[in-house]
Amino acid sequence: MVRVTAWAVVAGTGLGLGLWMLASMLPRLNRPRLARRVAPYLQDVSAGAREFLAPPPPGPLPVLSLLLRPVADPLFRLLGSLLGGPEQVARRLRQAGSRLSVEAFRSQQVLSGILGAVVGVGVAIVAAHVGPAVQVVLVAGCGVGGILLRDALLQRTAKARLARLSSELPVILEFLTLSLSAGEGIMDALRRVARTGSGELSREFADVVTAVGTGLPLAETLAALARDLELPPLTRCIEQITGALERGSPLAEVLRAQAQDARDDAKRELLEVAGRKEVAMMFPLVFLILPVTILFAVFPGIVVLQVGF
Repeated sequence: MVRVTAWAVVAGTGLGLGLWMLASMLPRLNRPRLARRVAPYLQDVSAGAREFLAPPPPGPLPVLSLLLRPVADPLFRLLGSLLGGPEQVARRLRQAGSRLSVEAFRSQQVLSGILGAVVGVGVAIVAAHVGPAVQVVLVAGCGVGGILLRDALLQRTAKARLARLSSELPVILEFLTLSLSAGEGIMDALRRVARTGSGELSREFADVVTAVGTGLPLAETLAALARDLELPPLTRCIEQITGALERGSPLAEVLRAQAQDARDDAKRELLEVAGRKEVAMMFPLVFLILPVTILFAVFPGIVVLQVGF
């Protein structure tokens, strides 16, 4: 009887999930709202409009998210107090070029923690000879490790993207200088960079051109870009550009000077990295290569002496 009831629960759960997936894929018959009618015209310039127009994923996940929200919200606040607030997470996501929202990233962190806890449970089952306290600590440690691993991956992605932006900055500035020297305006130069470039900074300038095309001021859009990315060379460059636009100074000379400064910063950073790598290369040289060399030099003599005597 118990076995029949268990199979009935499994079959009913599967049937309910399948029916919900089919129901979630059906088109809506009600009248579209104003936001639904306006969003297609703003999806090129608004991430919120693109997210609004994205089709909902089939399945019971939306309902489960609503059911688990009373439990998830305190957990999200706890993660924010321990690993950084929403502003810090939003800045990292912006630096990493991710389209995720803060809530979606927190959900991924919670999922990573759950997966880590599941791995910890598996390890605890394998290591059944240890005590219960050690098993609990192992499961909790794996869960916390999963949460921290997702945060570390975001920081690494943001750092790598900022490094790519910093390396692309001198080339982009020189290209802008060439376009301005040829007689183009700043908007035409930015539009040309956005059209011909394929790097991260070109895509950022493409977003700037799109935002300016919707009516936003150029100086305000560039200042927002510098504030979101928080890349010091780019921030200095944008401050110089906005100052030149306000004073009416020639932009070509300003951009040429900023490109040279960016080149100097890249050279200085390269020298610093080379210095750190040089110190790191001393460890295998001293502890691996040098002992092996001494061994090859001394061992034959020791063997000859032992054989001779």
